[in-house]
Amino acid sequence: MHFVERFDEKDENVKYKGREKMNHKSIDIFQLDEIIKNTIQSIQEGKKQIFEISEGVREEYQTIEAQLQQIKNRTKEIISKVDELEKMDKIARQELMRVSRHFGEHSEQYIHAAYMKAQNTRLELVVMNEKEYQLRKDRDELEQRLCRLKDMMEKADGLTSKVGMAIELLSGNLNNFSVQLENFQQRQQLAMGVIKAQEDERKRIAREVHDGPAQSMANVVIRAEICEKLLDSDVEMTREELKRLKVMVRDSLKDVRRIIFDLRPMTLDDLGIVPALERIVDHFIKNTGVDTRFVVLGGASRVNPGVEVTVFRLVQEALNNVEKHAQAEHVKIKMEFNKDKIGIVIEDDGKGFDEKEIKDKINTKEHYGLLGMKERLNLLNGTCNINSIIGRGTKLMVSIPLHQDKEVIKWNP
Repeated sequence: MHFVERFDEKDENVKYKGREKMNHKSIDIFQLDEIIKNTIQSIQEGKKQIFEISEGVREEYQTIEAQLQQIKNRTKEIISKVDELEKMDKIARQELMRVSRHFGEHSEQYIHAAYMKAQNTRLELVVMNEKEYQLRKDRDELEQRLCRLKDMMEKADGLTSKVGMAIELLSGNLNNFSVQLENFQQRQQLAMGVIKAQEDERKRIAREVHDGPAQSMANVVIRAEICEKLLDSDVEMTREELKRLKVMVRDSLKDVRRIIFDLRPMTLDDLGIVPALERIVDHFIKNTGVDTRFVVLGGASRVNPGVEVTVFRLVQEALNNVEKHAQAEHVKIKMEFNKDKIGIVIEDDGKGFDEKEIKDKINTKEHYGLLGMKERLNLLNGTCNINSIIGRGTKLMVSIPLHQDKEVIKWNP
């Protein structure tokens, strides 16, 4: 017996190291979330920079647009001046030609004045033509720059819009990917926990059978042999031994029935969820002495097996947690049947716990009972809320839809 226990302990150490190694290799969800957040933040900063560039281009566009308008106004003025000077130049040249033809009719001073006027008008016209040419050149260059800036603005606005859409899509898809990855890792760890729980349960059942019914059966065999030997010599003693034998068989039968109930309550299959819960509550009261009330509201009726088993295991796990951890004096279980759902509220006045700590245990797969409850409820599209205050107790609220898919109805864990 001691050899078996040492072997089991060694086997558990091997399993633990295997799980530890697997956990070491598993993906760090929090690190992945940080990478995703940093990626999205970098893209958002890029979007901000693109927007700043776009605003800079827009400001430059407005500045150049104002300059272009000034040049256009100036060009218009120059063109008017050029037109006026061309008329003056034409008149001055005509007058100079007339003076040249009638050279002897005019004084030297008049001739000099006509010549200087024509020359000055021509020079001013040349200067104005040069200014007009330069203004037109500047105008064309500014118009080309405006076209390029306008194209840059449109591209920047389009890029900003596309980056914004990308951020929105990435935020949704990457966060959803993180959730899916976390759910996958949860399921992986849950499977490991379920295997461990199955092995622990098998050990517990093996010990119970060995220490209970198996020992009783061995004693029954011994006492049956005693009765067989006493049958011919002492009838009264044989009768007493048979009475003790009968008591031993009855006790052994009770142990077997209790073990069977823990594995799979026949009451649940035969009578439904309410009688099964009444029996488990009675068993809880006998074991713990905790004042426990079980209230059923609405018309209690049979529901699909998946929902019944989930409710039963959920209440069983909750009472186990109360017995092991809560140190409660009073427990109240309320189950309400509605038209389309079933609600369960389990409340105790125990020591309570830190909700963040329990949440971390669920996230790190250290609390397989609560994680198993969560997985069962997810399969049935149910919800679960746990409110706990240290020193004031815990309240568990569960809601499960009664109308399930066909695959869920077939599910019978």
